[in-house]
Amino acid sequence: MRAGEALFGRDGELALLDRLLAGAAAERGAALVIRGEPGIGKTALLTWLARTAGERGMRVLTSSGVESESRLPYAALHQLLYPLASAIDALPPVHRAALRAAFGQQEGTPDLYAVALAALEVVVDTAVDRPVVLVLDDLHWLDKASADVLAFVGRRIGSDAVLAVGGTRTVALDDPQRRADLPDLELGRLTAADSAALLDSHAPRLSPAVRDRFLAEAAGNPLALVELPRSAAVNAVAGSPSAALPLNNRLEAAFAARVNDLGVREGALLLTLAADAACNVRRLLAAASETAGEPVTLSDAQRAMDAGLIEVAGSSLRFRHPLMRSAVYQRAPLLTRLAVHRALAGQLADFPDRRLWHLASATMGPDPELAAELERYAERAGRRGATMSAVSALHRAGELTEQPAAATSLVLRAAELASEIGARHEVERLITESDPSALGPVERARLANILEVVRYPAYRDPAARVRELTDLAVAARDAGSPYVFTQLLWRAASRCFFQDTGPDPAAARGRVAALADPDGDDPLTLALLAYTVPEERGAEVLGRLDRAAETDQGPEAMRFLGSAALVLGDFARSTAWLDRAVADARAQGRLAVLARLLSSTNWGRLWLGEWDRAIAELTEARTLARETGEAFYAVAAQTSIGAISALRGDLDSAQRLLDEVAASPLAAGMSYIQVAMAQARGLVHLFRGDAHRAYAVLAATFDPVSPVFHRYMRWWLVPDLIDAAAAAQRPDDARDLIIGLPELAAAVRAPIVVVAAEYAAVVLDGGEDLTGEIGRWPLYRARLQLHLGRRERRRYRTTEARDLLRSARETFDALGAQPWAEAARAELRAAGENSGTRVSAARESLSPQELQIATLAADGLTNRQIAERLFLSHRTVGSHLYRIYPKLGVTRRAQLAGALANSV
Repeated sequence: MRAGEALFGRDGELALLDRLLAGAAAERGAALVIRGEPGIGKTALLTWLARTAGERGMRVLTSSGVESESRLPYAALHQLLYPLASAIDALPPVHRAALRAAFGQQEGTPDLYAVALAALEVVVDTAVDRPVVLVLDDLHWLDKASADVLAFVGRRIGSDAVLAVGGTRTVALDDPQRRADLPDLELGRLTAADSAALLDSHAPRLSPAVRDRFLAEAAGNPLALVELPRSAAVNAVAGSPSAALPLNNRLEAAFAARVNDLGVREGALLLTLAADAACNVRRLLAAASETAGEPVTLSDAQRAMDAGLIEVAGSSLRFRHPLMRSAVYQRAPLLTRLAVHRALAGQLADFPDRRLWHLASATMGPDPELAAELERYAERAGRRGATMSAVSALHRAGELTEQPAAATSLVLRAAELASEIGARHEVERLITESDPSALGPVERARLANILEVVRYPAYRDPAARVRELTDLAVAARDAGSPYVFTQLLWRAASRCFFQDTGPDPAAARGRVAALADPDGDDPLTLALLAYTVPEERGAEVLGRLDRAAETDQGPEAMRFLGSAALVLGDFARSTAWLDRAVADARAQGRLAVLARLLSSTNWGRLWLGEWDRAIAELTEARTLARETGEAFYAVAAQTSIGAISALRGDLDSAQRLLDEVAASPLAAGMSYIQVAMAQARGLVHLFRGDAHRAYAVLAATFDPVSPVFHRYMRWWLVPDLIDAAAAAQRPDDARDLIIGLPELAAAVRAPIVVVAAEYAAVVLDGGEDLTGEIGRWPLYRARLQLHLGRRERRRYRTTEARDLLRSARETFDALGAQPWAEAARAELRAAGENSGTRVSAARESLSPQELQIATLAADGLTNRQIAERLFLSHRTVGSHLYRIYPKLGVTRRAQLAGALANSV
């Protein structure tokens, strides 16, 4: 089918593509995914785009997903970037090595996102000389590594002269383009008038009855309108009941009928091409000859071209439409397909990975040697960051393994790998195919660990799940697997802290804590205790954290230490330790891990008043979580963003963000998210002047039957509860709710709990001491200064009141805590002192990402270093800095540090 044949009624789509080309020429990069059913015209639009871009002098790079290469890591990316070999050679060593290792051109174990960043750099560097257009067909058949890399690139070309457009079938499971929120265009069917015009241009002599039947059956599908009339077999049954098959089946039947009209040699050639569309012509003819039992030549290929089934594509051949390939392959006898794969394996001895997959496709029944080779391949693919290729290899190895236990173990390994990158649908498929009867205690525990990743919110009885996890953990330990034992204990402990575990939570928590090493100072043990028994052993854990930090400095240790400090309420130490784990995740390009860590560490910054950095990194966390499929952490990050919006007085934004979180099924039953939302909502009501509603919302966090109750985190909200109680004139009610706080603070000695107790002592009990723990927390110290200033003013001690209120106002202004700053100004006016309106700092005009870039540039990092830190192209960083300078009133990089410092 020629490109124009599918463009009837596509004027709007062509106009859109034309605008995107113009935007790329003006360095307004864009990415677009064109979706639709087979035959709807995606390929024709991409052909038009490539031709038009070439005519305009743009650099056009093309790649197509090929089903036979879908398990070969980076196959599509290699095809796309192959013409840029010299540009790859010019990359900095770290990027050059990443791409070469990904393409198997040198040894190395690059992370997928290191490859993605290198691909981004080579594309945007190439676009400096002339705009680059990436044309990507059949995205649904791209190997997963290439798909993830290209989705990464597509999200980051907004400031470059790059246009990326791909075509794919209507949404598939685990579709990285859909998951990453890339803009898309859903192609509809042709109108009745355009359908009739297209059919008449190709089959002008149809009888009215047959013409009407074709129009009805095609229902606006361009490929059907062009191809169905070409088949005499289909024409002959146009009025028969069999013609009511699904459209794809009818098209495949039409193509198969055309194949049947050819000879044995042409059929062998077509089947060989269907089995490996990436095979070059020489190998293709040789394998086809072996299958046919006689020589297959280019003359046979020409007859297939004359039949309208294949065409020349550079130095190779290709089917004119994927349904033709499907028709040829699916309708061939099984034994013939197996023979073709064996013949191709023989021709690809110098391409070991492709040869291996053809051997796997040519094999039926157990084959231990081939299974072992696939395991080795999985290990190589994993080292190259191609996780899904490794998953496919392990899955196939399991199918070739005769022993059920060994086969199940391979499938579990595949599921574990898939769970690490958030491929939940693939995990579910693998689990469904496993044999539960073949699972031993360790395998059952491993399966439970996998399910905790992919089905976490689905377990609606957390208490029962905690019991189940601890039982499985003990069984795994007794079977000789201490690692799996501790992993499941960690999952159980996490549920104990983050979810409501029923009417007797102490029993669940106590059992997990009892299974942990009572005297161990390893970070995981301390985290287990912090998550399960913070009230009983929190002080002990806090005292042991520093010793553990001294003996183990690895990033995993920092994650557990930071998590332990975070849930206990020691935010200064938690942010320091988690920041070290964040740095390691950035350096390794582990974006899913980074999203989780950024969400956690900046939850702590919320309490410390470090809101500028927190907003920037939480925004990054939310973006990365969405990109990597870590949807839960996107929700967690948004909760914290909503809370900071409330603290800063952006009440409408806070309300919107919190409503979106509340609507997410991932937030249901997650008590720590519920209590965080309650805190933010309480502040929104308080700042809007509805003190009684604010108090009711915050007081609910102390009600054990409320969904927003959290046995430990509720104490963190005491200052907000007291502020609402004071405004609503309900201090005695608040005093009754927190009656056990002084004893808890003395027992646990966690900083946030001590701050809460000191705050209550000042506001509810008439204290005046600001020199304790609270003196090290600027936000809470300033809030108490506001309370004390108000108290002193009412006692007519004007000088003392003004001193306190000025200090509070300055802190609130520096933090951007507008509601409290305005309250301090109002009290100052009541004390007889005018206080001018706060002048917005220049830094507040920056977006979260711009603030990150400006801060890193001020610290002395180069554009490339910033780009690697934030997973952007260095040219995008340069474009951001170009816009940042005038916002901060500077003209060069050296002035950034001063501008940012002066705007605090």
